[in-house]
Amino acid sequence: MKSFAALSVLGACIAPALAGVLPRASGKLPPVTTKGNAFFAGDKRFYIRGVAYQPGGASTAADPLLDIKSLERDIKNFKELGINTIRVYTIDNSKNHDEAMKMLDDAGIYLALDANTPNYSLNRLNEASLHASYNDVYLQSVFATVDAFAGYNNLLVFFSGNEVINAKNNTNAATYIKAVTRDMKQYIKARSPRPIPVGYSSADVAENIEQQAHFFNCGSDDERADFFAFNDYSWCDPSSFTTSGWDKKVQTYKDYNIPLFLSEFGCITNTRQWNEIAALYSDKMTGVYSGGIVYEYSVEKNGYGIVEIDKSGSISPNDDFKRLAAAYKKTPAPSGDGGYLKEGSPSKCPPESDNWQVKTTLLPAIPEPAQKFMQKGAGTGPGLSEDSSQWAGTPSKTTATPGSGSSSSTPSPSGGVATGAAAEFGAVPMRALGVVAAGVVFGMGLMF
Repeated sequence: MKSFAALSVLGACIAPALAGVLPRASGKLPPVTTKGNAFFAGDKRFYIRGVAYQPGGASTAADPLLDIKSLERDIKNFKELGINTIRVYTIDNSKNHDEAMKMLDDAGIYLALDANTPNYSLNRLNEASLHASYNDVYLQSVFATVDAFAGYNNLLVFFSGNEVINAKNNTNAATYIKAVTRDMKQYIKARSPRPIPVGYSSADVAENIEQQAHFFNCGSDDERADFFAFNDYSWCDPSSFTTSGWDKKVQTYKDYNIPLFLSEFGCITNTRQWNEIAALYSDKMTGVYSGGIVYEYSVEKNGYGIVEIDKSGSISPNDDFKRLAAAYKKTPAPSGDGGYLKEGSPSKCPPESDNWQVKTTLLPAIPEPAQKFMQKGAGTGPGLSEDSSQWAGTPSKTTATPGSGSSSSTPSPSGGVATGAAAEFGAVPMRALGVVAAGVVFGMGLMF
């Protein structure tokens, strides 16, 4: 009876500690992982067939996953298109997204999510602004976004940045973007119930896109991205696999050993016929590319978009929508493994040049005040606050030794996704529960 009483007290003491790790709906879709230069959902090759989804535009700082009524409306269109992924650029990391993520999961849709918001991001203006904006306040927001979404099986990937480099004179941002990528990977390994791919979404800058791709895939494993993506508008109808230059890009990246995909595509120079859909999911490209994300869902000031949304919230799919739906319907996801590269070597870091003004491969060390997040968690995010992190926190004071970003913590033992309360154990370290348990056992000894 003493043993039973001790266990009862132990359970009573541990219960409050577990109260903060109540399970949330992790979803039915299998989590997606990387293998070689491809994505896999379980044992099946996964190709991204997506649409960028940010009604109102990315700069409006509105979270589309909190507008449940509109999301429910739009999911019907996602199903009609036959997509499996949406990309969202801005979310409120202080809010709960269970309802939206379950709706997407029920519809068979994954989320590719940007970790930055307009006010919590790197400032590429110059070296001083880059240095100042890579700080602990910024990383707290990034890590809070990880915490907010890591428990959902249908969270596909995190983007550590989007088009931060858009010209040769701001390529010096590369080391800071790569540092954020490293930090996110470390935080996920330390705090998340499962591995989640982290990578960069690049502008297709002709002068240095290849250098960008290789820079984010060179160096130590902790620094290298899990994937690389770029926003490619080079296929402008009428075009073809060769006219667009996509054949040359396949050749350029044939030995690239991490997943590669188009984080945006869909040139509007002429009427979009979407003939690139057939090429992107053909055996001409599947050995190198893992699909892509059409830009974009709603028609905004920039003229892209496949649906019109009026002031009342009513939507009208345009001809672009109809042609895209037809293109996807004619081009099912490939069967088999698509001839992916099973093994390969990391890239060599590109040398400094006029088009690649990156003087070192050494990355800034994580700002000292941000180190505590790896053990204690990030806490509640700032959401879509009007405050800005860019000049608010403590920046990095030194460069990091390659390999120093590795974490000794690991995700769930199976390498898969923890479920139930275990899915939230990233929020309460097991050692903390151990301390509770040890204290109770010690107390039992004194009691009996």
